Amino acid sequence: MHGGSTLAWLGEDAARMEVARVERHGDALTAEGTQLGAVYEVRYRLESELLSVELVGERMREVQLGDANFFDLGYSPLFNSLPVIRDHLLESADPHNYVMCWVDVPSLEVQRSEQRYEHLGKGVIRYRSGAFTADICFDPERFVVNYPGLARRVGRASA
Repeated sequence: MHGGSTLAWLGEDAARMEVARVERHGDALTAEGTQLGAVYEVRYRLESELLSVELVGERMREVQLGDANFFDLGYSPLFNSLPVIRDHLLESADPHNYVMCWVDVPSLEVQRSEQRYEHLGKGVIRYRSGAFTADICFDPERFVVNYPGLARRVGRASA
């Protein structure tokens, strides 16, 4: 996929849905998306070094990547695809450690998050952050299909 796609995920642990319009640029991507929770709406625009996030009706925030490896947006499976795409983690046997610029939803508070991604085979990456672990399933284009307990992909359309 080198053009644009629209991807959608449905929350498994709460009433939540995300729809993202994604443009691939080699091993990087830009995206615009909306995450709807039971009592909030977050809109975001992801660029290589900048993440613009709006909690609709309340506040906006622009976050610089700084010295972090990637952005990570709370409850968003799209952002787990970023290191998998750039670093070809589905083809790698070695675990990778990252520092993420993590944005909490819905507070939009920003903090550093240390995360580890380890390829288990057959499109599955073991994700670790602190004591939390999840085995996330990815499609051949390295986008999240199923993040157990968080979200599963329910739609995809290509331009």
